[in-house]
Amino acid sequence: MSARTQAPARVRKRDGRLVSFDRRRIAEAVARAAAEAGEAAHPVSEQIAAAVASKLARRPAVPTVEQIQDTVERELMAAGREETARRYVLYRRRRSDLRSAKRMLGVRDELKLSLNAAALLAERYLRRDEQDVICESTAAMVTRVAQSVAAAEEKWARGSARAHALRFARAMRALEFLPSSPTLMNAGTPIGQLSACYVLPVEDSLSSIFSALGEMALIHQAGGGTGFSFSRLRPAGDLVRSTHGRASGPVSFLRVFDTATEVVKEGGRRRGANMAVLAASHPDVGRLIEAKSSGAALQSFNISIAVEDSFMRAVEDDLPHQLVNPRTGTIVDTLPARALFDRIAEAAWRSGDPGLLFLERINADNPLPALGRIEATNPCGEVPLLGHESCNLGSINLARLVREGAPDWRRLRALTRLAVRFLDDVIEVNRYPNRALAAAARRTRKIGLGVMGLAELLAQCAIPYDSEQAIALADRIAATMRAEAARASEALARERGPFPAWPRSLDAAAGRPPRRNAQLLSIAPTGSISIIAGTTSGIEPMFALAYVRHVLGRSLTEVNATFERVARQRGIYREELMDEIAMHGGIRAMRSLPEDLRSAFVSALEIEPLWHLRMQGAFQRHVDGAVAKTVNLPADADPAAVREIYMRAWKEGVKGITVYRYGSKAGQVLSFLGERERREAPPVTVAADYAGGCAGHACEL
Repeated sequence: MSARTQAPARVRKRDGRLVSFDRRRIAEAVARAAAEAGEAAHPVSEQIAAAVASKLARRPAVPTVEQIQDTVERELMAAGREETARRYVLYRRRRSDLRSAKRMLGVRDELKLSLNAAALLAERYLRRDEQDVICESTAAMVTRVAQSVAAAEEKWARGSARAHALRFARAMRALEFLPSSPTLMNAGTPIGQLSACYVLPVEDSLSSIFSALGEMALIHQAGGGTGFSFSRLRPAGDLVRSTHGRASGPVSFLRVFDTATEVVKEGGRRRGANMAVLAASHPDVGRLIEAKSSGAALQSFNISIAVEDSFMRAVEDDLPHQLVNPRTGTIVDTLPARALFDRIAEAAWRSGDPGLLFLERINADNPLPALGRIEATNPCGEVPLLGHESCNLGSINLARLVREGAPDWRRLRALTRLAVRFLDDVIEVNRYPNRALAAAARRTRKIGLGVMGLAELLAQCAIPYDSEQAIALADRIAATMRAEAARASEALARERGPFPAWPRSLDAAAGRPPRRNAQLLSIAPTGSISIIAGTTSGIEPMFALAYVRHVLGRSLTEVNATFERVARQRGIYREELMDEIAMHGGIRAMRSLPEDLRSAFVSALEIEPLWHLRMQGAFQRHVDGAVAKTVNLPADADPAAVREIYMRAWKEGVKGITVYRYGSKAGQVLSFLGERERREAPPVTVAADYAGGCAGHACEL
């Protein structure tokens, strides 16, 4: 009998399922253990795998996973590979501890997620019964979402939902694509609100202001976020004719919205998130610039100042800038543009807020100017929207699309087509909080397909994040997705019809083919879904390669999965080395490690700010929405560095810009301790909801 035939046909998994026996998985596990032990992996890995398969084939019963692993241990010891056997045993023990921890959480995890991902799912995503006990496994969650979204397919082809649900579920189970958090949480549940966020209009009246406040509360209750432009509100001190009193101004109403968000959060599944936008020409712009400088106010809001190109040119040329009352259109003050710009940069240096929105760049990509001018974005800035429109978001996990050290372009194109269809179906099955929101979503059918795991893809391809090669690859990824998403949307338009507002679009006027969706791509920060997928956030670099996370009352050293895998493959993985990396976060200064590894695995604070901007610009050139990206700055950066970044961002052609100086916010989600504190505890610690992006906030998408 040949070695190929001396193997059991099937294996019994721990959950009782029977699957095909795969000898390659044994060989790969042995090879990893051998590399970690510093021993030659070949031909021992194949020899051990063949010996294990042969022994198991002689047994009459179907072997279990545990029996297979026990046999591997015995064969390694018989072959004299004691250190490899020890490393293999340690790996088994870690996996066993992980399974035990998940059982403590009440999570049955067929997707083999990290402990932090399981904890997050247990807290917010998995369904619970009337006794508040988790009654859904991770695979069942995926099935629930896929089936609920695919139900939309029945409208156009009866009997097709099942096939599409299987395709959607396959991509999600492989962690190659995930929709945003509200879709994962609410699809197939009585809530049914699937959009990540909405932009709500705010006019200059109490009825409009408090109508927006009520809509916001309903959206936050269902797990969504909200964005607002307050630029139409009259400034503080302005006359209120109906009462002969004086207006309190936009900032006072922001406090009302912030308080309401905090109240709703107490009964919600995640904290609410808001974006407040105010025009640089508004008389109260100075009040908003300083609104978050104390660090305690407006905790639920990100703040952006909306600027026109004329303002940025005035900053360059040191010209005056006019403040205009939006109610009357009269000029109320004139000040140096550069002085206002300096105040913005100074405040951002102190607290991370405000960012800038470049409105002319945003409206240059507005596909439907006939419907109005875009004035605001969602909370993280990646989706500029008209009033009442919504973010229907999902992200492709680039870290899962590497084959033999290069991107799998064929799979990227296939996932893009699949994701466009999925997100269009989301619009159809979504239960909107009110009719105005439903009508706006269906009128333009905007979607926001993005990516996560870019930094891990680059590392797997041995490409430094801060290199021309990385920028060129990012440009190609975005261009590929843009072209494929357009083709997919055009195909859906032929099948289902274009979005209803198509005749009023610029594309229609130009004679281009009809599309199903007015907007296609947006690069979100992917905070929570990055944790679930086990990868880096959006297009952000790795903030730290190793850090300590507090989960289930324990302090665990967590290592970036891609770095750990490469370190094991190259035989340099040691627990002691990981602890040392956790003392610094990055490895570029660790001369004991191979140079190519130190170059490829670069952390955010080791990257010059210009590279952050160039990466954002590479995606923005092909993204019709916007790109959420934070330029991380070291603690010793000065306000002049912020000024330079904001000016360069405008010239780079991005639609918005945010900076975060390390340590500028109390309670940031990632912290490096000082030299004195290192004697007491590891210096790099992160909050439970840290996803590997900006240290200043935890993104909720």
